[in-house]
Amino acid sequence: MDDRRQTGAMNTPEAVVRDPADFPRRVLLAVSGLSPQIVTETLYALAVRGERPWIPTEIRLLTTARGAEHARLNLLSGDRWFERLRADYGLPPIRFDADCIEVIRDAAGAPLADIRSQADNDATADALTEAVRALTREPDCALHVSIAGGRKTMGYYLGYALSLFGRAQDRLSHVLVDEGFEGHPQFYYPSPTERVIHTLGPNPRPLDCQQAQVTLAEIPFVRLREGQPAALLAGSARFSEVVAALNRALAPPRLVIDVVDGRVEAGGQAVAMRPADLAFLLWFARRARAGLPGLRRPADGVPDADYARDYLVEYDRLQGRNARTDARYRNGMSKGDFDERRTRVNQALVDALGAPRHAAPYLIRGEGRPKEYRLDLPPNAIILRED
Repeated sequence: MDDRRQTGAMNTPEAVVRDPADFPRRVLLAVSGLSPQIVTETLYALAVRGERPWIPTEIRLLTTARGAEHARLNLLSGDRWFERLRADYGLPPIRFDADCIEVIRDAAGAPLADIRSQADNDATADALTEAVRALTREPDCALHVSIAGGRKTMGYYLGYALSLFGRAQDRLSHVLVDEGFEGHPQFYYPSPTERVIHTLGPNPRPLDCQQAQVTLAEIPFVRLREGQPAALLAGSARFSEVVAALNRALAPPRLVIDVVDGRVEAGGQAVAMRPADLAFLLWFARRARAGLPGLRRPADGVPDADYARDYLVEYDRLQGRNARTDARYRNGMSKGDFDERRTRVNQALVDALGAPRHAAPYLIRGEGRPKEYRLDLPPNAIILRED
């Protein structure tokens, strides 16, 4: 096995990753318009021409209704160019049939004949994003994405989707074809023996398909998978939702606590939090805005009266204390109280923001020896609405 050391995702440690050719399931995912030759050209470049062949176990094609018809008739029926390529170069069985050609549908579920409007573009983006997300969920699958076919927006969305969900074993490429052969409706791949076609236009000249050069240009891409909220990785993913989630994560941190309505928002995301827990966060937020130092946990068996007093002031601002709250903190805030509130606050933030990485700027964390706990946000990143 040709193991390689690669840093697949942002901010992750270096890891040993299997060669993509060694994965049991290998999927070539491509988009096409009215030129399905992109499938055979890319397969040839990957499986025949490459120094280390990468032979897919299956091929998935996303296209429009018109594109699907072209692909079915040209690659799987008539001259059956897909099977001819396999036979010409002795490739093993590769799953590629009519069921592997997926037609992009609009918001109402109707097949798209073409991609013309903003709504068509949105539907295409969602379909490509979901296809990549689903295929990258399987750990024993290596995905190779080709962006050479279809309209330019299709290639853009497909490449962007791989950047959002791609793993260390996944690859992105564009196939390059010699002038004269590129886009020619009769050229599907360089043939092993002489095969003559003629150039298009008013003065056609003969071309030998055996002499054609098809080159795979692998495209590096930034892997952002580790920054995705768990909910988007696990469920259906709309392109706009994924991009919005990442933009929130990459934006400067901003914590907003509406004291009047008892609401909290972190990084533009509403956070569900009980008043007792929100009071604890508000206590730390107010200290961070004032530039005060962190707080040590109360000692075992020694409740802290000052902590209880300051915490209950914030609790009163959110909602009036009740007899049970007064009884709980009558002797001060215990170590158990402190830890419970901090844990609940942090968990609520992680649940709302979808990933510890996204929630990290807003968590109440301890540093140093002995640990001092603080909300490590700059004062101008904390907005308290109290009017």
